[in-house]
Amino acid sequence: MSRIPTGLFVIVAIAVAVGLATAVSPFASSSPDGLEKVATDKAFLDKGELHSLQEDSPIPDYAFPGIENERVATAVAGFVGTLGVFAVAYGVGYLLRRRGAPSARSVTTPSS
Repeated sequence: MSRIPTGLFVIVAIAVAVGLATAVSPFASSSPDGLEKVATDKAFLDKGELHSLQEDSPIPDYAFPGIENERVATAVAGFVGTLGVFAVAYGVGYLLRRRGAPSARSVTTPSS
């Protein structure tokens, strides 16, 4: 059995993740999640406050701002969010790989 090149695997994996995030996210349930339902049932939903990070979110409520169609806004948010997470993960991996790579000066060769 032949091995799939890593680069090809990464490209296909990103394409599948972006495709799913873009195509499936508009069909996610609009019903409240469990925590929101309990907060509504116990009448303390309106007492909650957003954290400062949530107020300044680039994609609030899983909908890309400025797009009127709710399904399209959600699809674009899924697309941008998936690429954003990949970019951050790739950057962290790149920095860790560079930091952990031995330099040419630190490599010792056994003496004969």
